[in-house]
Amino acid sequence: MCSAESTISKKSSDTAKLGPVGSFITHHYRHFNAAALIDAARAYDDFLADGGKMMITLAGAMSTAELGLSLAEMIRRDKVHLIVCTGANLEEDIFNLVAHDFYERVPNYRDLTPQDEAELLARHMNRVTDTCIPEMEAMRRIEKAMLQVWAAADAKGERYFPHEFFRQILAAGDLAPSYQIDPKDSWMLAAMEKNVPMVVPGWEDSTLGNMYAAAVLRGEVKNVHTVRTGIEYMTWLADHYTQTTKQNPLGMFQIGGGIAGDFPICVVPMLHQDMERTDVPLWGYFCQISDSTTSYGSYSGAIPNEKITWGKLGVDTPKFIIESDATIVAPLIFAYLLGW
Repeated sequence: MCSAESTISKKSSDTAKLGPVGSFITHHYRHFNAAALIDAARAYDDFLADGGKMMITLAGAMSTAELGLSLAEMIRRDKVHLIVCTGANLEEDIFNLVAHDFYERVPNYRDLTPQDEAELLARHMNRVTDTCIPEMEAMRRIEKAMLQVWAAADAKGERYFPHEFFRQILAAGDLAPSYQIDPKDSWMLAAMEKNVPMVVPGWEDSTLGNMYAAAVLRGEVKNVHTVRTGIEYMTWLADHYTQTTKQNPLGMFQIGGGIAGDFPICVVPMLHQDMERTDVPLWGYFCQISDSTTSYGSYSGAIPNEKITWGKLGVDTPKFIIESDATIVAPLIFAYLLGW
């Protein structure tokens, strides 16, 4: 019979150089979801040490939660090699970059009445849980910059992915005087500087996606396909996965659920079952942070073993699920890996 401590103490010498946070959680996080956090962090570190590459997926509102405070450094330290995110996370990191001082926190958001919410709307303050994003200072400022690059590409008959348009406006430098946070805390800037590839499935379901649709309706963008599509992202990902895994296994660290995770994990069964490329390896590591109920047909709540039946993970793939709040768990795992 295994002792209670043996499961999380199989590796007494962590590859990561532990800082105060890492030392604290290693000592205190011994059971249940806390132990799963440590197991997943150690396995992530071991996976990289053995030559693996890691994909991180971002669901929910992790950018508005300012995950860039730790994720940006993970990117700079070469602990992230591919990012898949929702359109909301793509844009909200930039909203925060240029309009942070105008954001408002509403700690008593649970007590708001419908009238309180209507008053926020009248002030153009769009609420995400306890945080209000200022429409005029954030969304409309970025809309103006994006309209310029969309229209310019459209006029030339050029097409780019959503993240490539964002990188164009960042690289131009016109927004730099408006930065209201330290640029080192923007994960989008870090990903651009390190040239980390990105995939943004379902980008149409975002604020900028709606603005792009409006631009098409107004005739400012003539070709609706000036922004490249999700199917094109999948074909790009198929080639990227195939080429990467010829040299290095690719792992998946999933923050939240939804399309950010469901879309990229399917590249493996697609390659195997639809392209009949049976020599392509399965994902080499899998971890999901989720508070979704493990029941009721929820993909976000499905335990990792269910993914074996879909040809996404193998019997021996290191698999972890941490049933907790990603805004708490992800920074702790990143702190462990960064030696903080």
